[in-house]
Amino acid sequence: MMTAMTPVIVLTTVGADFDPRPLARELVEQRLAACVNIVPAVTSIYRWQGRVDEEGEQLLVIKTVDANLHDLRTALFAQHPYDVPELVVLPIASTSEAYGAWLLESTAR
Repeated sequence: MMTAMTPVIVLTTVGADFDPRPLARELVEQRLAACVNIVPAVTSIYRWQGRVDEEGEQLLVIKTVDANLHDLRTALFAQHPYDVPELVVLPIASTSEAYGAWLLESTAR
């Protein structure tokens, strides 16, 4: 079980034509995320509505703390272009001391 200030990574994908920078900037400005990496040009193969599809997407790698997950989810889903947004939360097992301190300070609200 995670404590209130456990660092986590949140993954989500958006369409190749969606500009994720305003969303990423808002998450960081609101301290819901310390950093959002935008990984362009990933290919996703997935099952949707009974068939297998393949699309170009962008991956957002969001570094935050679990205490922010509820508000981050609300902000993310408010601007997300998909009907069923991906939201995968991964615990961070370990970081350097300096990086961990920066992440906690950057997400303190």
